[in-house]
Amino acid sequence: MASKAAVSSRTTSPNVALGMLLIVYIFNFVDRQILAILAGPIQSDLGLSDTQMGLLGGIAFALLYSTLAVPLGWIADKTSRSWVITISLGIWSGFTALCGFAQGFWSIFLARLGVGIGEAGGVAPSYALIADYFPSEKRARALSIYSLGIPIGSATGVVAGGYIAATVDWRLAFLVVGLSGVLIAPLFKYLVRDPVKQPIIVGASPAQARFIDILKILSKKRAFWFLAFGAASSSMLGYGIAFWLPSLLQRSFGLDLIETSLFFGLILLIGGVGGVIGGGILGDWLGRKNKGAYGQVPAVAFILAVPLFAAGIMSSSPTVAFFLFLIPQGLAYIWLGPVLSAVQHLVPAETRATASALFLLINNLIGIGGGIFFLGVLSDRLTPIFGEDGLRYSMLISLTFYIIAAALMALAAKPLRREWLEDT
Repeated sequence: MASKAAVSSRTTSPNVALGMLLIVYIFNFVDRQILAILAGPIQSDLGLSDTQMGLLGGIAFALLYSTLAVPLGWIADKTSRSWVITISLGIWSGFTALCGFAQGFWSIFLARLGVGIGEAGGVAPSYALIADYFPSEKRARALSIYSLGIPIGSATGVVAGGYIAATVDWRLAFLVVGLSGVLIAPLFKYLVRDPVKQPIIVGASPAQARFIDILKILSKKRAFWFLAFGAASSSMLGYGIAFWLPSLLQRSFGLDLIETSLFFGLILLIGGVGGVIGGGILGDWLGRKNKGAYGQVPAVAFILAVPLFAAGIMSSSPTVAFFLFLIPQGLAYIWLGPVLSAVQHLVPAETRATASALFLLINNLIGIGGGIFFLGVLSDRLTPIFGEDGLRYSMLISLTFYIIAAALMALAAKPLRREWLEDT
């Protein structure tokens, strides 16, 4: 359980804090995912290739998002997690709005870099705040509720962005979602406060040894590395499909922009919400007696998702494809609650934001930076052979990443049982 000192000092209820963190995370993924649904209009207007779009969705965002998350996580541990989140929300929302003024590849590339800089300070401190507010036995479910920001935010970005782009202009879509996030930032800081921090290590100054200590601790945690690289492998495919599926629906299924936004938005919302909640419940339930379940549950989900994704990708009917994509989309999100909760239990409480940032560095630099770009390059290479279906076969080949992810998650089960730290 959380310490009495931390509980007594809270001026924010856990549910209010979790609700506001969820809202911020929704904006995080609205701003992140909106580029996917707007890829077609942007490519047409600015004359960009699939490779260039892969750079915009991947490296442009992931490079600074992943690397800056580590120092910003450390700063959040040292100072105020809620302040870091507030400032980050304002920055990434402002740069999202600036995407609407892009005149070519490099201007939108630089704006996406700015989005990545802002979002770098959002997620890891949020994980740590949730771990502060919720006890161990409820943590996977709380992190799963927070992770609902991924499907809800992605679906909102897809549907709202697609509708605005189809009825007005893609530039207005960026302006609307970006400025909305700027307005939410001061409300978040007003409602969410940090619990009082406890000393990290007896006899040591938190400002002196924290980052070195966390690296030393994690260097000995085999479970952390299996989970991090397993998540990164799954994200290669997960972020790749999330970015490129709207383009596939338009190229290979013949859907227009609004039809695509509704099709993809419903898959993200229905499948994603079910998968995120289901993963949190399974993780907490099975993990009570077997900590290895926090790795085993995602492993099984990834294996089950592969044939269903393959069938959906190769389907010729949009209606059939919808139901084939729905189930594996849920399975793809199951890992979030169990794995994120497990990472919080591999380090002392006061270093959780830093540990989460290091986890996100691996997951996002490889997953976002590599997956979206890889699928885009592979699509360009396969298009001379398969024509409009080049993207379809690029996705099919990339299903290999889920098999690798399943193997790594399964390998994490045994060390998780040994390396798990209970709350004190």
